[in-house]
Amino acid sequence: MSDALWAALHGVRARRGHAVLVGMGIAMAAAMLATAATVGYGLSTGFSRSAGAADLPDVIARFDAQPAGRIASRIAALPGVAAYTLSDEHTGVQLSAGGDSSGSGVVEEIGPGPRGYSIVSGHDLSDAAGGVVLEQGVASAWGLRVGDTIEVGAFGPQQIVGLAQAPDNVAFPLAEPRLYVMAGALQARLPQLSEAQIQRLSRQLHVSRDEVLRRLARIKRRAQAPGAVNLAKIWLRDPAQLDAVLVQARATGYGVHGLRFITRSGVRVLIDQAAGIVIALLGALSAIALLTAGVMLGAAARAEVQRRLRAIGVRRAIGSTRRQVALVSALEMLIVAVPAAALGVVAGALAANGPDTRLLALLNERGPGGALWLPLAGCFALAVLLPTITSTWPAWRAAGRRPVELLRGAELRGGGRAAARPRRGGLVRLGARLVAARRVRLVATLTMLGASAAFVLLLLALASELSALENDPATLGRRYQLTDSQPASAVQQVRETAGVADAAPRYDVTAVDSFSLGETVDVIAYPGDHTPFEAPPLVDGRRLRGTHEAEVGNGLAQALGLSVSSTLALALPGGDELRLRVSGIVSALDHDGRVAYIPAAALLAHDPSAPEQIAVRLKPGADAASVASRLEGAGGGVSGTRTITGRGDALVRALTAVLRAVALIDGLVCLYTLIQALALTAHERRGTIAVLRASGAGGGGVRLLLAGAALAVVAPAALVAVLLERLLLGPQLGHIAAGYVSLALAAGPVEVAAVIVGLALLSAIAVWWVARRACREPIVAGLP
Repeated sequence: MSDALWAALHGVRARRGHAVLVGMGIAMAAAMLATAATVGYGLSTGFSRSAGAADLPDVIARFDAQPAGRIASRIAALPGVAAYTLSDEHTGVQLSAGGDSSGSGVVEEIGPGPRGYSIVSGHDLSDAAGGVVLEQGVASAWGLRVGDTIEVGAFGPQQIVGLAQAPDNVAFPLAEPRLYVMAGALQARLPQLSEAQIQRLSRQLHVSRDEVLRRLARIKRRAQAPGAVNLAKIWLRDPAQLDAVLVQARATGYGVHGLRFITRSGVRVLIDQAAGIVIALLGALSAIALLTAGVMLGAAARAEVQRRLRAIGVRRAIGSTRRQVALVSALEMLIVAVPAAALGVVAGALAANGPDTRLLALLNERGPGGALWLPLAGCFALAVLLPTITSTWPAWRAAGRRPVELLRGAELRGGGRAAARPRRGGLVRLGARLVAARRVRLVATLTMLGASAAFVLLLLALASELSALENDPATLGRRYQLTDSQPASAVQQVRETAGVADAAPRYDVTAVDSFSLGETVDVIAYPGDHTPFEAPPLVDGRRLRGTHEAEVGNGLAQALGLSVSSTLALALPGGDELRLRVSGIVSALDHDGRVAYIPAAALLAHDPSAPEQIAVRLKPGADAASVASRLEGAGGGVSGTRTITGRGDALVRALTAVLRAVALIDGLVCLYTLIQALALTAHERRGTIAVLRASGAGGGGVRLLLAGAALAVVAPAALVAVLLERLLLGPQLGHIAAGYVSLALAAGPVEVAAVIVGLALLSAIAVWWVARRACREPIVAGLP
């Protein structure tokens, strides 16, 4: 063993430059593995980790304001309740600090009991200390810290005593800004506002003066009834009994208006609705990155053995056994792989950790922290063992050949004749023939380079798709551009507004599946045909007809196992159950496909108080801002149609940062692949290059020869990349994301052209690098 170790150390020292090149490849592959593991592990475990740290309740119930005693008695009648907390949640509160503000803030007045959030900075609320606890996403976006002051609407300035992370929703700016106070703390400080302050609130909230007065009156009514609550958080002794508790809760909740439940699994669905596409795609990208890195390590190790055939032949000729040759080969690879893999894993983890942490923070989830060491250790082991095994086995097989064959293994028969006829295609063609002569290695190189380039193509296609989803509402199947908060009775007035092509009442409620109470469904209803306003493409079946049919999104169909002619059973917020026949399945991107289009008559028959708004479709060429101004002048509250990410610009930016880190590492892998292939060809063909240089060909001639070799690799690799992305990676990624959205991730001409140009640039860099090294060697060193 000591002799083998000494021989391995001597071999690595003798080939320092090549050892560095091999180490770079292993480090890049390890970095790709670590990047994929960091992102994949963080996203896959983030919710469970954060829910445990925050002690997320098993059930969250919201309802219209009720006396606290009445709600407490109903909860006490439920079986298996371990603890509960009652709160009063205020929405539409003006929050401002420094130069930032929001008119849609949420203030939760918490009663005694568990909180359902974790403190990440400062301390929790207490009756003695006062102050507010701010959601960490708001603090990060607005640059606030513990001890700063925030203006809370009509309640005035409040001191921030702590920052919280609550995994029951995504963080600001994906969700509304939120803060927490002790019950009754704000009502006790409710001031009398002057006319100037009322006018200022009107401007900040973008509502009329009368609307400000109505909101203030509502707050004062709550202040006069401090025992009123509209939110309950419930913890169970045995979460496995959740369905039975929910059935009992719906029964005991009779008479509590607006009652709706969300479970811990339902919270996860809501998180998915805000960022499910991101989680699914990043998880899939991580798996593909692992596959790409594995292919690269295996191909690189095999190429290294092919390069060292002559050295293996020398060892066999002086009497070394096959076992000794394989052992030395394994030890040489271990000496190079261990430090290189360690460096690559650290670099990959650091490169992905920042974007991954920001992405998790937007989801109100904690990073893995020290728990990340286990998957990173697995990446290190894989980055060391895979090249070691894949270099040892070929070395063992090669050592079984006759030494004379191994000594001649670096040059092919007929090589001299190929070099003697450069006129039949020139140096470029000669370089291509030199590479093509090693068919097995060419296939391995094409596989590695093609997989890496296909991965880049996939990233570009994903970026293009996300850009469309973010910026183009029509991608969601939506054909209206504005929504008006006026009641349905104002539809005719809206239609007569200049610039409006059509308008219709639109109803939108959140229901749950009657058979799986943890599955939430976004129910959308129109009177009559909904396709003039929303027409997501049909995947199966037909459009709904009559009042007893529904169209469901592909995400909902997959989650509930629905198909055409199945029965969709919905438990509505008011407590009624609505059953409809599924007439068709649509490719709906909104709400991750967990959506159902139903007739308005069916919804209003069971829930007459369903929230309503007016969908407004504009005439071609009409200015949306001008039309919105006219509608607001008529008393409406107008907003634009949101895209798939809603207010998720920050989420898209975090995703982009992750993709950039992965794409950068993958680009370096492509460069390494080309350098390795050309360096191996130049080493094996030292004699050919020496003859060319002795015949008068300078550095330009060597570069032409290597350019031909690069072209022989890059051209078919580009074709392999396009086919691999179109036929395997794109469809597979779309299939993995099908539980959330339906995506066609096929790279277009622009993406294909970008990859081809990138490969050409990388080839130029590799040719220059290898030619520079080859020309440094004395000519006589390469002559026979």
